Amino acid sequence: MTEPHDPEHRTGRPPAARPAEQGDGLEPGRSASSAAYDPVPAQQEGGGRPGRFWSARRIPAAVLALVVLGGTGLLLYDVAAVRAGRPAMRWRRALADELAGRPLDNIWVLAGAVAALAIGLWLLVLAVTPGLRALLPMRRDRPGVRAGLDRTAAALVLRDRAVEVSGVQSVRVRMGRGRAGVRAVSHFRELDDVRADLDTVLGTAVGELGLARPPSLSVRVRRPAKKG
Repeated sequence: MTEPHDPEHRTGRPPAARPAEQGDGLEPGRSASSAAYDPVPAQQEGGGRPGRFWSARRIPAAVLALVVLGGTGLLLYDVAAVRAGRPAMRWRRALADELAGRPLDNIWVLAGAVAALAIGLWLLVLAVTPGLRALLPMRRDRPGVRAGLDRTAAALVLRDRAVEVSGVQSVRVRMGRGRAGVRAVSHFRELDDVRADLDTVLGTAVGELGLARPPSLSVRVRRPAKKG
């Protein structure tokens, strides 16, 4: 992480002491409940409006290109052979006869049309959606610099913070693009007190992740299941 530009660095004067910046880690000995989180609106960011990362989708593009190239090349070869006076390939004659003899309400014709429609819609969805749902965009504090955080890594950070709360025995975190679901098991202390501490600690942890769109928290606490 880079520090914000400080005008005092130009004059050669030593920088004055200042409070911790938003997104900095907690200092040793400082409790998590004392840190405040004030998300920065996207309109006030210096690096521009953050957006999702777009997937290159190399595998679907390569498969489609190979299929189109193979089909086009085979068809052009057959057309050139027919122009040269040779008979058309057997598969093209059989396909033309089948299409000419089968009615439009035939089950195979309808199945082929539905398959072609599904493939076309799938390609359109790939073309207009960003993809990379597992990568969460972070705030853009500098022009030309983009950063992302994996959802699994963000969930691990929240889980590590949650298990530090007194009374928490185990934690399971499910991190989404807009919501983080936390399920904790507490073996002592009042559940309301544990939930309140988790709300404070996890709210601070979400702010420290530096995400462009901080997810909302859903915290549930229960007692461990009784054995036998």
